[in-house]
Amino acid sequence: MDSLSGIGVFVLVADTRSFAEAGRVLGVSASAVGKSVARMEARLKVRLFHRSTRHIALTPEGEKFLERCRRILCEVEAAELELSEASGTPSGRLRVSLPRYSGLFESALASFLKRYPQVELDLDFTDRMVDVIGEGYDAVVRTGEMDDSGLKRRRLGPFRRVLAASPEYLEKHGTPKRAADLLRHCCLHYRYPSTGKLEKWPLKMGPTAQAPELPLTLVCNSVEMRIFLALSGLGIVCLPDFTIRNELASGRLQIVLDERTRGNGTMWALWPASRHPSPKLRVFVDHLAQHLFE
Repeated sequence: MDSLSGIGVFVLVADTRSFAEAGRVLGVSASAVGKSVARMEARLKVRLFHRSTRHIALTPEGEKFLERCRRILCEVEAAELELSEASGTPSGRLRVSLPRYSGLFESALASFLKRYPQVELDLDFTDRMVDVIGEGYDAVVRTGEMDDSGLKRRRLGPFRRVLAASPEYLEKHGTPKRAADLLRHCCLHYRYPSTGKLEKWPLKMGPTAQAPELPLTLVCNSVEMRIFLALSGLGIVCLPDFTIRNELASGRLQIVLDERTRGNGTMWALWPASRHPSPKLRVFVDHLAQHLFE
């Protein structure tokens, strides 16, 4: 089993080209990863990586060894899948990356854990674009257009990006009727952590019209903070409708410019196309598709 574990570490280092990144995925230090690779090299009496202060690269021997190691891990995965299907009970660990805002997933994940107690979830909530295969994820959940041919996908459900404000704010500042009216309002913006760019508001404009330069009353990378400030009567916010579902239902927030926005989107589950979906992955994706937007 030590050899098999070492093979898994070696393949992960080869995929990520980084001891530190492999350690982050495995939940151990870069030093521990380096020692594991060093032990394997000592046992094989061959160097698998060229190392420098800035990067690592496979040696020719490492390239050959990597091919065999991938086949070994595929055989192990196939054996585990065969046994899991035979037992009829999904089990094992699933590593999943999900959008940073966790509120949408709370109920669906809780009910999944109750229904499938033999499945262990390792969840990473982040808005950065992760390398599904290179970072060792079984699946990711993301929004937007997906064009990675190396991934299979399943539609989990639709959502809309809406503009909303509290009744108190609208009473004090008035309700905008067209995009240009937003120039006189407090606008609460989102900045993408991975790129530093501001999220564009989904305003419908004419063929020759330009979107207005909206006031930057607040810029942050927190969904929760912007919801709190909007509820406090401090401005208009642009958010996916599922993040403020309860606030809209209770009337604590109201949608504005509904006919002048075009913010339709789709939530997807994605996983490596090279892998046959395991029972635990199949039931996880099925469960999200059935319960995420109910």
